[in-house]
Amino acid sequence: MFWAIILTQNITAQEKEVLLIGTMHTVPKIVKNSYKPLLKRALKYNPEAIYVETPRANDTISWEYLKDGWSKNYKKFYFLADSLQQHFNFSSKQLNFLLKKDFSKLSHQDLDVIINSFGYLRDYANYDFYRYIQKYGVEGSAKPTQHEDGDLTAKLAIQLNIKRLMAMDDQQTNKEYHDAWQKCAEDGSKNGDNKINQKLNKKDYNSAIIPALFRGLGMHVNKRKSLERLDQLASFSYVKYKTKSCLLGTKYWNQRNERMSQNVGKQILANQARKSIVIVGAAHIIRLEKELKEKFPSIKVKLLNE
Repeated sequence: MFWAIILTQNITAQEKEVLLIGTMHTVPKIVKNSYKPLLKRALKYNPEAIYVETPRANDTISWEYLKDGWSKNYKKFYFLADSLQQHFNFSSKQLNFLLKKDFSKLSHQDLDVIINSFGYLRDYANYDFYRYIQKYGVEGSAKPTQHEDGDLTAKLAIQLNIKRLMAMDDQQTNKEYHDAWQKCAEDGSKNGDNKINQKLNKKDYNSAIIPALFRGLGMHVNKRKSLERLDQLASFSYVKYKTKSCLLGTKYWNQRNERMSQNVGKQILANQARKSIVIVGAAHIIRLEKELKEKFPSIKVKLLNE
């Protein structure tokens, strides 16, 4: 009996898989429908869990940075969560009860309770998701929001009846990374590395023009060559001169992706979902793929275009 249990656990672990989808975050109005092909492909994959690029509620280090960081939405949300923790009468039992309802059966009052509950928990991913439902209903926005959260994540979750999104981001060293990025660019203006950067960016832009004209920008971005080029730019691995600042930038980039992969891998192994999907900025895909394959070999890792 004991060996049967162990065998079952091993089989279950081996059967788990994750699809990595790289996004462009906000897209210009001229390519506002870029997320439609990605949504179609994600629906076809039919995941049971959705992971998004948002800090986890219990990641106090990231939130300590974000409360005064780069994002106005995160700053506003951080202090809203503080206020709700002091004044909102949170009930996990009530929240779980409401989450069992069909999306279409949730009243405006129900949605208020759910939104405030996720705010209380400092769970931005689900706070933002249910605000989307409150604003647009279960049909979703008729016009593209031009961002992955609305045009891909929310519509995917609603159509698949997934009630909770899973956060996987890590911004613990984001300040240090951006400081290193700025100094690396200053170095590059003197030693010629910025010309390499400009050449890579131009190549990335030019290669995307034709796909973008035919609503194929999202699929193009998820080609391995595109993903590798974005990784080069974000990790400073393109530089000819390995200055201290550029090396620090590479270090912080790698560390962030290592922690993000840990957030994904550990949660996948801990929950019951067999098929999961990660929706994250395309520049992260190559490093996440590498880390997940190395650190979580029992999880099958797939890319969208392979």
